[in-house]
Amino acid sequence: MGMLNGNKEEEAFHAGEVYHLWTYLYNAKCFCVTMQVLINHTGDNDLKVLLEDVLENGFTQEEQQVETLLKETGIRLPPAPPDRPNVETQDIPAGARFNDPEIAAMVQKELMAGRMTASYIIGISLQEKLRTMFEEFNTQKEEYELKLLNITKEKGWIVYPPINTK
Repeated sequence: MGMLNGNKEEEAFHAGEVYHLWTYLYNAKCFCVTMQVLINHTGDNDLKVLLEDVLENGFTQEEQQVETLLKETGIRLPPAPPDRPNVETQDIPAGARFNDPEIAAMVQKELMAGRMTASYIIGISLQEKLRTMFEEFNTQKEEYELKLLNITKEKGWIVYPPINTK
């Protein structure tokens, strides 16, 4: 009834909001673990610093905000995979290790997919607090994408598509 009486504090989430919040949280939890693995594989210091920042100030904070929101509304939380231990890059066999350009590409793809998902959630949300939250997530992901793009250009890791000269 909160949706009908105009009281924003009592507004319930509609089914689409619940589904996408739950799914967003599940994916964030999974990618936090993936980021831990990628940080272990990273040999480049600039990339490692950026990935640690993305993990701590990006995905982990987003995860906490969405989790708090779901807890407040009584929605069951998705499972979280276990954290990965820190290991030294040289302890990972060369044939099993991700290369820094590959890591940069994987993280860039995840940031882009996260922005698309955040934009979709903004589009379906009827509640202002959700729209505002995901607009902030979207902006932060874009900032990280630009930082990552600069690193890939500086390091010579970016792969340009063929140029059509005709």
